[in-house]
Amino acid sequence: MEHVAFHYSTLNDVIKEAEKLNVFLPVNEKTDVLFSPLSLGAHTAQNRIAFQPMEGTDGTEDGAPGELTCRRYRRFAQGGPGLIWFEAVATLPQARASAHQLWLTEKNVDAFRRLLDEMREISLRENGYAPLIVMQATNSGRYSKPHGFPEPLIAYHCPPLEDTPLGSERIVSDDGLKRFEEAYEASARLCQRAGFDGMDIKCCHRYLACELLSAYTRPGPYGGSYENRTRFLKNCYRAAQAAVAGPGFFLTSRLNVYDGFPYPYGFGVNERDGLQPDLEEPIRLIGELKEEFHIPVINVTMGNPYKNPHVNRPYDHGNYVPNEHPLEGEGRMMRGVSEIQRALPQVPVIGSAFSYLRQWAGNLAAGMVGGGHCAMAGFGRLAFAYPDFVRELKETGRLDPKRACVTCGGCAALLRAGTPAGCVVRDREVYHP
Repeated sequence: MEHVAFHYSTLNDVIKEAEKLNVFLPVNEKTDVLFSPLSLGAHTAQNRIAFQPMEGTDGTEDGAPGELTCRRYRRFAQGGPGLIWFEAVATLPQARASAHQLWLTEKNVDAFRRLLDEMREISLRENGYAPLIVMQATNSGRYSKPHGFPEPLIAYHCPPLEDTPLGSERIVSDDGLKRFEEAYEASARLCQRAGFDGMDIKCCHRYLACELLSAYTRPGPYGGSYENRTRFLKNCYRAAQAAVAGPGFFLTSRLNVYDGFPYPYGFGVNERDGLQPDLEEPIRLIGELKEEFHIPVINVTMGNPYKNPHVNRPYDHGNYVPNEHPLEGEGRMMRGVSEIQRALPQVPVIGSAFSYLRQWAGNLAAGMVGGGHCAMAGFGRLAFAYPDFVRELKETGRLDPKRACVTCGGCAALLRAGTPAGCVVRDREVYHP
């Protein structure tokens, strides 16, 4: 279909279009509900807004936060979210998505600690509270580019993601997967030492742990059955859990609950129609993570930003035109998040993909949280473009359309190019065309 540009003049225009398309967009005119506290295990987030992990590709070569990294997180802290989900930090050098992806080590742990201390000080001074800060520990898998060019580490051959089939030598062996699991022990220990409140074992967007959830065709202990396909993720949790001490530090995941690729290449899909979500296995998995590892929150997302970006990041520009209206993608995400939350009321769910609604993103977030469809709303692209939007939303109840994200996809393009990433429209200090 022809791409539909964002053309709405009022929130009511959005509501009418959603009704016409029969999509689930529970908006609320008032946004006060976003500014109530939320208990997350032993911690309390002071509001219901999270900043999602958005990589800046601006660390030093040895993995420490660079100048632009520190600038970004100072701005995030000043903005006032209740939770900052810190961007992807590699567990191993060969698992880095770029030569400048962050990588936490014994040598640079103090640099991370200093940044976290500064973030908390800034937020306390500006907002009266410190945010919770979660580190996203990653193995980039098929998107590994530690030397600036692709060096993929794949779980199995996936035709929807391989325009040119990769060589079988790129498939990680069972022994290799075990070594990757073990790396999460050191990452968790250093993560706690650096002062993070918790660690995300990243399992989304078809990076390695996420890809293994759909390894139906892989032989051996990491493929085929549900138990085998979830083995890597759970073993990563066990390795991390063995390394941390005390009740305050927690483990969690940003988790793909729907890949949007046909069976047998997608997780959370209907076996007869892979483009239709089937959340039975994701709900089972989250419940098991809660029972065994006591996760206090789950961060829900979908799709692959490099192959089917409309699934998790409905957008307004770009060469790739999906065969659906952007509000249909928005509605799929909201309905999936709601289904997870209602099936697992004991696990607070963070939703995603709110940024597409621009100045009305807060209204959608308020509708989702106020309606019990999720416990917290997560923002990535909007945080890049408009990092102080939380304070403005709290003070005025609305967002400035001239400062909101325009969902152009430019930040993701910079990330994939391995260059410092940020908002190409709103932040010229980062982006210089």
